[in-house]
Amino acid sequence: MIRVACEDETVYGKLERILSMPDEERRASIHSWSTTCRSREAPRDFIQAIACLLDDRVAEKAYEVVFRCQRGEPL
Repeated sequence: MIRVACEDETVYGKLERILSMPDEERRASIHSWSTTCRSREAPRDFIQAIACLLDDRVAEKAYEVVFRCQRGEPL
């Protein structure tokens, strides 16, 4: 998912917005997004990747990596 975010502005924008939210708000948004993805029958691995962002440490690291790739730095 992070690689996709580094290549796709839409995915980057969504992740950047969600990952910059306060923890409780981020968790609620992740829950809503994953529910929407399940109802639209998104790939299971994508939904699992989204769910990983419920963990504060994982979300913080994901934000760092996504921010770096948007600046053109290697993953």
